[in-house]
Order: sequence, then structure tokens, then C-alpha cells
Amino acid sequence: MNRRRSRRISHSQRRGAPSEGQWRQRDKEQWQGEGKAQVRQADEEEQKPRQHEEDTVPKGTCQTMCPAQELRDREAQNRLHHFEMLPGTEKDRRPKGDPSRAVKEYSRPAAGKDSTKPSDLRPPPVLLKTVNYLINDIAAAPSLYPWTEVYTFVFDRLRAVKQDMIIQRMSGLDCVVILERTVRFLIYASYRLCGEPLRLYDPRINDIHLQEYLSWLLDCYMTKTGPHPNQEEFQSLSLLYNLGSACAMQHTMQLPLRLRSTPNIKLALFINQAFLERNPVRLLRLAQKLNFLQTCALHSHLMTCRQDLLLIYSHGYSSRNCRFPLDRLAKLLFLDASLTAQLCRSCGVEVNKDNQVVFSKAAFTEPGQGTLHCKLYHSIASEKQRDLTVKNIVQSCVETNKK
Repeated sequence: MNRRRSRRISHSQRRGAPSEGQWRQRDKEQWQGEGKAQVRQADEEEQKPRQHEEDTVPKGTCQTMCPAQELRDREAQNRLHHFEMLPGTEKDRRPKGDPSRAVKEYSRPAAGKDSTKPSDLRPPPVLLKTVNYLINDIAAAPSLYPWTEVYTFVFDRLRAVKQDMIIQRMSGLDCVVILERTVRFLIYASYRLCGEPLRLYDPRINDIHLQEYLSWLLDCYMTKTGPHPNQEEFQSLSLLYNLGSACAMQHTMQLPLRLRSTPNIKLALFINQAFLERNPVRLLRLAQKLNFLQTCALHSHLMTCRQDLLLIYSHGYSSRNCRFPLDRLAKLLFLDASLTAQLCRSCGVEVNKDNQVVFSKAAFTEPGQGTLHCKLYHSIASEKQRDLTVKNIVQSCVETNKK
């Protein structure tokens, strides 16, 4: 008996059913759709914390250089600086503050104190206005002296500016302009106040803050938030100030070739190379090509460089019958003859009555701490300053490199 074979009908053979290839295409599209949905969901979840973070960042609303409440408090507590007093009330028992001259002072974060109140924070345009006032009307004012007191006031108020910037997570071009002017001011102050008593000026504290501002500024350049016409200037200042530093050298070598090949950075690299090779003659010769602010950044290394030159010559020309002309040595050190003789004697190098230097490797000694006053040997920088004012130096170093 013939049995009717039952025929199995597959899904693909049903009328109107998609073929095997169509099923695969449909599965693929479904999988891609699910994948896109997951990616979109992940992006939305990632953006939520960012949006929340942006919403929680305080935004300053204070439109004056000093919040009104702080000005009232400091008036009541008699804590106004005389640069901030209303003219004519300086001799009063409680002088009044001038709202157009008072500047928010730096205060350390304390428990229970809310430092994020919008009414106490200055927005970026007001912070920039504050920095310009501190530079143009305080630091550059010839009538305000001594300059150590001017520096102390400006330094403290710049710290308060920095504090407001950090709380508001400030970035962008306004941030860069503020940092550039602050770095210029601190580099200039490190030169001008060199050798002042420690109670009036602490170079170590100035250096700590200057390094922080420089690091922040160089990070801003790396974010590429906009055109930075002064980047070449500050990249070279960073290398000159940190001469011999492996980190500073590595950072400079990682810059784009276009930037690394600019005149200021190339000159800074040559000077750094001479320093690492212990070639003080070449270093001092190259230093003549720097502008004033660049020389200020380098000046703290010049004394060490000159001592190193005397040490090398003490070994190279160590002989009883060898005499080295003092005037020739003065030209190599870029000092006058009297200062050269003074430096030689401080290092144990003999200068005879005929103005001849007698080098001896056995006689050379490192000068004791406090023996040499760095300010006396600032000739390389002081010759470049000429008629430059503090305002010119800090707002923009107008002097160009001499070839």
C-alpha cells in the first residue's frame, strides 16, 4: 500500500515568507538597531552626569572687584589695605573702603564657610578687569612704594583671582589672558625683588605659585580652545625659567615642529643645551639675544653659570706662570672689571695688582651662602630694561629679540 509521503514545508517555502537571505538581513538590521539604541542610551547616560556637573558648577554674579559683604566686613574689622581706602579717610579711626579700588583678598577655605556663593564670586570679565587694575593701577604706579609692599598686595589679590577661577572651573581665552599676565608679573617680580630680605619677599613661595600658573597655562594651550598668539613666548619662558629640567625639556620636544621651530623656542633650546653641556661661555653669549622678560626668567641661573665658568677656567688654566687678563674675563662674564674681580675673590681666584687673574684648581672654592648678592650681577637684564614700564612688561613684552 502506497503511503502518501508527508511533505515537510519549511518556513522559507511558505507563501509570502521571506527567504533565508532576507531573514539574515532582517536579523542584521534588528541587531544594528538594538546596537544603536544601546549606544544612544549610553551617550545619554554619559551626558547626564556632565549636564549635572555643569549645572552644579557655581557661576559668579559679583560685578565689582570686591564683594559688597566682604568690603563691609573688612571696614568694620579695620582690615582695609591703604591702597583700598577712600581718599581723605585714611587717618580716620575706621577708614572707609573705596568700591572702585577695593579688591577681594585671598582667604583660606575654612570649615563651615561657603566659598561658592555666586554673590561672592566674580565672573571671567570681572576677573580680567581686576587683573588689569592690579597691574596697571597698582604694580605700575610710580607713586606707590616700596615695591615690596606693592608686590605683597598684588600677589595676595592674584591668589584670590585664582581661587575664583578654580571654583568656577574657568577655561577658554579669558583664562589664558589672566594666566599670561600673572606669569609675566611673577617672573618680573622674581627679578626685581631678588636679594630682598626674606620677611619682605620669599622667592620660594613666588616660585611655587609661578610653577602652578605656568603648568595651568601650558595645559590650556594643549586643549586648543582657540588661537594662542603668545604661546611661543610662554613656552620659551617656561624652558628658560626651568633651565636644565628634564620635564621642561621633554615638554618642549613634544611640541609640534611648527611651534618648536619658532625663533624664541629655538633660542631657549640652544641655551638649555649649552647649560646641559656645561658650556657657560656659549650660554652667556646666547643670553644676550634674549629680550628683557626672557632674561628675567633666566637670571636665577646666571650666577651659577658664571661660577661654573670660573671653575672650568680654574682647571683649564691652572699653572704658576699662567696669567689671564681681567678685562677679557669680564667680557666673557658680561660684567664690568670691578664686579668680575669681586666674583673671582669670592670663589678663591686670585686677582693680582696688574689686573691679571691667576687660576688655580686647588684654590677654587664655592662661595658661602649670602656672600654674593645676586642683584649686583643683574647687568645682562638691567641693560635690556631701558624705558620699559611694569605695564609694558606685564601686558605684553614689546621688546623683540636681537639677532
